[in-house]
Amino acid sequence: MSEAGEATAARRAGKSAGAFRTTSEVAKELGLPAHVLRFWESKFPQISPLRRAGGRRYYRPEDVALLRRIRQCLYQEGYTIRGVQKLLREGGLREGSADLAAAGPAPVAAPPACGEALAAALEAVRRELVAIRALLDKRGRS
Repeated sequence: MSEAGEATAARRAGKSAGAFRTTSEVAKELGLPAHVLRFWESKFPQISPLRRAGGRRYYRPEDVALLRRIRQCLYQEGYTIRGVQKLLREGGLREGSADLAAAGPAPVAAPPACGEALAAALEAVRRELVAIRALLDKRGRS
């Protein structure tokens, strides 16, 4: 979603773009079940919503941006949770970075995100495995 789209959605929800959001509001905005957000909190210590009395979570705008980027990496770019954790450790998904706000492309260290590039990479791996198998078969016959 673009920044303009986010601002429009926020106004429809009756909150400014800089307002804190509840778990249900963030879940609805990102199209995820609330339990997924809570699970991601346990896997990504960088996500740290404020907690009020009774344990109710309030997400800052930068938390929402990070969650959006994590969702993109996991669901669209094919990363595993461990892969996203590594990116976060290496600073590839820095909070407040320009690509987080725009949910833009992954950093340079990311694997191919588009289907054609991924298919080409997998084909190269397949060819290499076929060549290795041929070498092993040849060695086994000698």
